[in-house]
Amino acid sequence: MAISRTLIGFGLGISLSASTNPAGADEKSAPVVAEVNGHRLTRADLEQKQVAKLLQARYQQYVAEREALDQLIDQQLLEMQAAREHVSVEQLLQREVLGKIKDPTDDQIQVFYEGMRTEEPFATARQKIVGTIRQIRLAKARAAYVETLRSQANVRIALAPPHADVALDDTVRQGPQDAPVVVVEFADYECPYCQGIHPEIKKLQDEFGNKVAFVFKDFPLPMHPNAQRAAEAARCAGVQGKFWEFHDLIFTKGKSIDVAQLKEHARTLNLDAARFDQCLDSNEQAAAVRADLAQAQRLGLTGTPAFFINGHFLSGAVKYNTLREVVEQQLSAQESARTSASK
Repeated sequence: MAISRTLIGFGLGISLSASTNPAGADEKSAPVVAEVNGHRLTRADLEQKQVAKLLQARYQQYVAEREALDQLIDQQLLEMQAAREHVSVEQLLQREVLGKIKDPTDDQIQVFYEGMRTEEPFATARQKIVGTIRQIRLAKARAAYVETLRSQANVRIALAPPHADVALDDTVRQGPQDAPVVVVEFADYECPYCQGIHPEIKKLQDEFGNKVAFVFKDFPLPMHPNAQRAAEAARCAGVQGKFWEFHDLIFTKGKSIDVAQLKEHARTLNLDAARFDQCLDSNEQAAAVRADLAQAQRLGLTGTPAFFINGHFLSGAVKYNTLREVVEQQLSAQESARTSASK
């Protein structure tokens, strides 16, 4: 039976621009956070000029809040299910989780013991091992049961990641110019996490179609020797109108992205080889790549991938459901705004 109650987050998230003035507002009305010899420093000054320090801190707060919110939702689901079945939460868990946990076999205990590399006698360690395995199985079983309840429920998360303004001037966009949601990815072509999340980005494109546009920004990391050149190569392909095809080819062909391989990619895409080689060999696109890198540094980004979905920040190799959730939040917020405006 589906649970129809909607669970909403603690708010609409922590925004780096939430306290700044609306467009066109008088700057003098911005909240003052400090004065230096009579010169006023406003909230807008703080948000705009110290974004690198604030964004990561606020993201960590968001991650902690989201973890707490998930625990709260899980507890709410358990309480609702227990009430529906006229039992306590403890009784529900005993029946659906605890009662289904099996003790490990002697062979499993022995394998676990050998993996411990301890000098403690097996007879002494045995009970500890049994307890540890039971706790592992209990945690997995409880998580699986709660996930089942979630799949049957109408759970909507309104808690959004922190926000920062990301300049989109002179960027290559995939999708409509007027798409209601813009996903900006800062990534490194040699980053294994970026390579791993690439199929998820394609899946997001397939699911939302023209509702979402995608922008790629280069953030070549210093530990990846070929990342800068790969970024330049993709831009050289873009000069010939095939940035996204080249971008996809790098991510799908694996980690070999030295100059020879990049030039081979250009030929695979039937680019003008001489023009491409001249562009890459002359470092024609190096300044553009460095401009993206400088923006990433101003934002305080420390690794890849990093996403900004309508400015809402997500860091690291996030799961597909997380990306999808924030896209849906943005679409829902805009739909609510249109509904309110029409009343």
